[in-house]
Amino acid sequence: MKALLVIDMLNDFIDEDGALSVGPQGKAIINIIKEKISEFRKNEYPIIFICDNHEKNDKEFEMFAPHCIAGTAGAKIISDLDVKDVDKVISKRRYSAFFGTDLDLYLRENNIDEIFLTGVCTNICVLYTAADARNLAYKVSIYKDAVASFDSTAHDFALKEAKNTLGCNII
Repeated sequence: MKALLVIDMLNDFIDEDGALSVGPQGKAIINIIKEKISEFRKNEYPIIFICDNHEKNDKEFEMFAPHCIAGTAGAKIISDLDVKDVDKVISKRRYSAFFGTDLDLYLRENNIDEIFLTGVCTNICVLYTAADARNLAYKVSIYKDAVASFDSTAHDFALKEAKNTLGCNII
């Protein structure tokens, strides 16, 4: 079975005033992600929202500005995306949606062996989620028009790396 992962489409990344805004590239993928959510819902495939969610003193803030702090508006899923009660929401504290979360258990319990990735940032959370998924033997597809980064060179590299090294399907 298939599932759609919507990675870090959160206020701190997508809003232009967000603590770690991706910029216009983040806004540009919203409608495509909405279309993918609609397609997956129509086929009754699970939608999984992956949400960066940090402690106030998170070690990640030694590299990046404080962002997506638990309980803040910046850590909330953008209002453009309609989260339903049937959707799974998984909080994470590191780049990969698998690290320290129950994502793998959820996927296996629901007989999901193929995941489709959308969201931000292509070269960080999307890429590292793809790498862990491939290491766990999941089939991975990335919607190239539904992922974005603040760094276009790194975005392009990540898509090539996902395809050429990880064996992801870039669609």
